[in-house]
Amino acid sequence: MEVSVVNISGKETGAKVQLSEEIFGVEPNDHAIYLDVKQYLANQRQGTHKSKQRNEIAGSTRKLYKQKGTGGARAGSIKSPLFNGGGRVFGPQPRDYSFKLNKKLKQLARKSALSYKAKDNNIVVLEDFSFDSVKTKNYIKMVADLNIGSEKTLLVLPAANNNVYLSSRNIKKAKVITADQLNTYDVLNAGKLLLTTGSVKTLEEAFAR
Repeated sequence: MEVSVVNISGKETGAKVQLSEEIFGVEPNDHAIYLDVKQYLANQRQGTHKSKQRNEIAGSTRKLYKQKGTGGARAGSIKSPLFNGGGRVFGPQPRDYSFKLNKKLKQLARKSALSYKAKDNNIVVLEDFSFDSVKTKNYIKMVADLNIGSEKTLLVLPAANNNVYLSSRNIKKAKVITADQLNTYDVLNAGKLLLTTGSVKTLEEAFAR
């Protein structure tokens, strides 16, 4: 798949880049995408939720009233889940939500997500660039010149660029990552995928390994 390279002003440079069919043209596997996104979201969970069980509640252990003759159900402790302020039955406990996925499946999921973006013509290839300083208006101008100012964007850089990253950080619909941070969730969550010529090469090398 051949794509024209544009600069940050939205003008074609005359250069073209060939997107590998082995990465951007595979038959998408929806189940692989589902598992990879599920793992990504699970890994974001802190798992620190906690409620007290009856053995953790502070309170008297005396019997509330006599066993028989009250006309009500028997009760032995104020810590019972039946009473206000008592322990919670089967409440949440701290846990780790992460789970393992095979590398080949994760790779297939990323290829599938990239292929969906390529199929829908939602990939823009930029020539390698950098900003002279950290200014949010530089990034806003770039996406405006590319006519994608209203869409959620994901910019993939070949390596960390502090000026570009910090310039985008205050923009709600923009996210900047490096090629080694690429994940299925971010690709699918973005309306437009912005790749630089350097990041295309980096991705092809990464998937070739």
